[in-house]
Amino acid sequence: MIYLSLFWSFFQIGLFSIGGGYAAMPLIQHQVTELHSWLTMTQFADIITIAEMTPGPIAINSATFVGTQVAGLPGAIVATLGCVFPSCVIVMLLAWVYYRYRKLSMVQGVLNGLRPAVVAMIASAGLSILILAFWDGNFSFAGLADTDWIAVVIFAAGFFVLRKWKPNPIYVMAGAGALGVLAYSLLGGGIK
Repeated sequence: MIYLSLFWSFFQIGLFSIGGGYAAMPLIQHQVTELHSWLTMTQFADIITIAEMTPGPIAINSATFVGTQVAGLPGAIVATLGCVFPSCVIVMLLAWVYYRYRKLSMVQGVLNGLRPAVVAMIASAGLSILILAFWDGNFSFAGLADTDWIAVVIFAAGFFVLRKWKPNPIYVMAGAGALGVLAYSLLGGGIK
């Protein structure tokens, strides 16, 4: 029964994650942490980190990781297939429709309408991870004293470096990880 649950959950993620892997993050979060409680929010953040660092799409990497955590290798296969299956079918159908009707203004209108929704989904996932990193998932304006200032400084430095010099993001991630190990080991878990 767990295989059917894994397949169905990731089938829904694959079906409704319009806009790519980043747009799928809130859907994955809802399925794995809230609906089924397969992982905690901290484990979910670890999944996103691992999925970012490994080759391949985030949604598929996440499906593989969650499937492995929940039901081993067969679970990984089932979850990954569930995530990929709707995309394959939809892309084949959309390619045919787009090729045939691409000049119609209605098709262009649909594509233009989807863009803001995708941006909103990506922003939602980013804010969830930011709140988890800075406030351990419990943000409130009254609790600003509980801010993890080391995480804020590392985030700001990484963001600045990415915007100013546009290096390879892998180098920024590696540098942020090394800086985090150094800062948290020297300061004993963060400044609060």
